Amino acid sequence: MELAELRAKIRDIKDFPTEGVLFKDITTLLKDGPAFRSVVDYLAGRYQGERVDVVVGIESRGFIFGGALAHQLNAGFVPVRKLGKLPGKTIEVEYELEYGRDALAIHEDAIRAGQRVLAVDDLLATGGTMAATLRLIQQLGGHVVGVAFMIELGFLHGRDKLKSYPLHSLIVYD
Repeated sequence: MELAELRAKIRDIKDFPTEGVLFKDITTLLKDGPAFRSVVDYLAGRYQGERVDVVVGIESRGFIFGGALAHQLNAGFVPVRKLGKLPGKTIEVEYELEYGRDALAIHEDAIRAGQRVLAVDDLLATGGTMAATLRLIQQLGGHVVGVAFMIELGFLHGRDKLKSYPLHSLIVYD
């Protein structure tokens, strides 16, 4: 499926979750089997030669793509979650939001030093969540071989926070 066809399957929802926001709803793409497969195939193809050991997906929509990519790349899958959601010993990192702070956690034994890691989320906006995730991966000694998104909101310049990493976005809204 062509990228233009995939882009057409993403629904815009005005004023969600708050007034003034134009939300990119990917559920309309996910429910279409061939479209979902195309997204996973495009992203997996991009990283096929990177010898990825572990795919890290960010809660919650990053799990959808991260799990599928891990399967395609014959890699493990590691979730990054909000505090208090993982059952084992974790390391945490706080990060800035537009209006406050939040924190993410990863199991302390999720990544071994030197493992090749692909970090995945559905959407790149301001880049804060992914930047925090990359700090967690680095703390565990992982080597980030790529950062992947299905959608990038280019007008928010989140890419600027991640410029030290090889980044790929499938669909970019400028």
